[in-house]
Amino acid sequence: MMETMMKRIILTAALAFAAALPARAEEAVVTYKSIAPDIAFDLARTALNKCRKDGYQVAVVVVDRFGLPLVVVRDRFANSLALRVAEGKAWTSVTFIRDTSALLRDNVISPALARQPKVTAQVGGLVIEAGGSLLGGVGVSGAPGGDKDEACAKTGLESVQDKLDF
Repeated sequence: MMETMMKRIILTAALAFAAALPARAEEAVVTYKSIAPDIAFDLARTALNKCRKDGYQVAVVVVDRFGLPLVVVRDRFANSLALRVAEGKAWTSVTFIRDTSALLRDNVISPALARQPKVTAQVGGLVIEAGGSLLGGVGVSGAPGGDKDEACAKTGLESVQDKLDF
């Protein structure tokens, strides 16, 4: 009798465990939206052209939601520092899920934030969002002032916003 009862308990536990597996498997899968490389390229190209029109040689970097470069465009006279700073601005905007200008108070970053590795606390990095989802970030560097970098980034972002709102 005791042996039969133990078998039933074990069988019930096994069935309960098996029934819970599909639910756990579903929770382990994450679905997210991602910016398409072609759209990211259009954004970068428009930002670059805006800065060119204004007389600035810049670098533009678009990163995905994980901060990894998706598109990198550097005008021929923009230096390597502009490229690194543009990537840093894009990475920083995605990491903190806010435009880099929002991280500054009176153009100064908090000392605690400034000590963090890879943080580029300069104006010119924007978050790319659509439909309540984080898609990535864009950073522009090389213009004489972060406000001009940001204006180019905004122009690029505005040029593709209708394609992002899905």
